Amino acid sequence: MDSQQQTRTVVRELAKQYERIAADLRAKIRAKEYSPGDRMPTEDALKTHYKVSAPTIRHAVGVLEAEGLVQRQHGRGTFVRKPRQRVQRSTERYQWEKDRVKLSETERGTTGATEHDTGREMSALQFFASYDSLAANADLATVFDVSEGTKLLHRVYRTGIKTEDAPLSLIDSYMVHDVAARNPDLLSADNEPWPGGTQHQLYTIGIELDYIREELTARPPTAYEAEQLELSAGTAVIALRKISVATTGDVVEVSDVVLPGDRTVAVYTTELVRWED
Repeated sequence: MDSQQQTRTVVRELAKQYERIAADLRAKIRAKEYSPGDRMPTEDALKTHYKVSAPTIRHAVGVLEAEGLVQRQHGRGTFVRKPRQRVQRSTERYQWEKDRVKLSETERGTTGATEHDTGREMSALQFFASYDSLAANADLATVFDVSEGTKLLHRVYRTGIKTEDAPLSLIDSYMVHDVAARNPDLLSADNEPWPGGTQHQLYTIGIELDYIREELTARPPTAYEAEQLELSAGTAVIALRKISVATTGDVVEVSDVVLPGDRTVAVYTTELVRWED
């Protein structure tokens, strides 16, 4: 066996070791052997228990940190994190929202997409929205099929659980300003949270959505995203671009959504046509 093969073998064995240790510690956390707030055993204690090197233990703990299960505190040790609110997003949420568009304002105001995704009541949530306008850059101009520099309505949304500091996602929504201005109420954040969400807003200006296309990319967070979402080192984000297309074929709204990878589950169900007998 040459030196390169030996190196690859060592790396594979190291990976297997820290993955097995991470799996064991993960199972103990989920079984409440280590409860939220508990300090995990020290690195030396874990080395002795698993009979491995310090780097292997650091790799294993790093996996758990990236998953949001533990948090390393400088000078204090590693602690089990309190479980964060998980969000389950499915494509069914958009039909659910569309089905509610023609309901009364009272009915629309009882719940929204975030409650749908989290299973929480409205009283458990806190909501923030801010509006401004900006000129379409080359990227957004291409998506909307408008000239670069076209005035867009820019909306920033942050929704979170009242018992948590970090929002569930970071959302930047865009609409062509002249289109939104058909209903002046759509130009002010004072009207948020809007009963029925974006689809009802579009309905007030005569727009029905035909379909929504989502483009997902997993990537490391920016420094801003890591801070806002309170991400542990090594945790990725899911960058989702939601493109809403009207029955006329026009793109009428674009949302760039950043979701924390340690507490977001994307569920996609694709119906398949059965073979004929």
